[in-house]
Amino acid sequence: MSRPFTEPPKKHLGQHFLHERGIIGKIVQAVDPQPGDRLVEIGPGQGAITFPLLDRHRALTVIEYDRDLIAPLTEAARAHGELTVIHRDVLEVDFTALAGDGPPLRLVGNLPYNLSSPILFHVLDHAAVVRDMHFMLQKEVVDRMAAAPGSKVYGRLSVMLQAYCTVTSLFRVPPGAFRPPPKVDSAVVRLVPRRREDIGIADPGRFAAVVRDAFGQRRKTLRNALAQQCDAATIEAAGLRPDARAEQVAVADFVRLANLLGQRSGPT
Repeated sequence: MSRPFTEPPKKHLGQHFLHERGIIGKIVQAVDPQPGDRLVEIGPGQGAITFPLLDRHRALTVIEYDRDLIAPLTEAARAHGELTVIHRDVLEVDFTALAGDGPPLRLVGNLPYNLSSPILFHVLDHAAVVRDMHFMLQKEVVDRMAAAPGSKVYGRLSVMLQAYCTVTSLFRVPPGAFRPPPKVDSAVVRLVPRRREDIGIADPGRFAAVVRDAFGQRRKTLRNALAQQCDAATIEAAGLRPDARAEQVAVADFVRLANLLGQRSGPT
């Protein structure tokens, strides 16, 4: 008999355990695992998504930081399929090494809200070995991730993620789908890394710096926000208006400006 999950959700780990069957079914349907896929779940918790994925795919790797969840998760999984557990902080996991010479990873997870952005940027560092990601996050964060230029929530997170991935908001998840219910709505988002040749960023470090400075003070124009990076003439040479604000600038325009800066000033 499987050991029951007796551990209550831990607030300091940002744990909210999903239990709504309808939402779980929609997530599994969105992932749609196929033979040969390499599925990796971040933060399986009490297995709400884990076990249905195992029922469909028969094999799954999970990354879980909470030691108290590992034994009951492992025992319960035996009735569903082959579960491999990595007991580690996800920010310390080398996804490139995990993928090895095998197929690209398909990542799934109900991410802790207090760590969602660091996890997203960490995964981006390994995007070359990731086929796609299906994550549940705070809806406000998903809205920012998928926002278009001109939106009030379009910002640094939007640009950095959309530069490297196609970002699609899939569906909303109400607070009552979790135990305990969070105080905010959630949403499921799909991220598909772009091919290296389609990204077009010559110097990722310079690109990140330009985006960071541009959104550092949202009310500033590009001329003022990027004063330490370039002058108005360079901004114009990239096809942008120096008096524009960052939230008006498309991802491709940021890429073009950063690449031009690299051509004019050499490597960072």
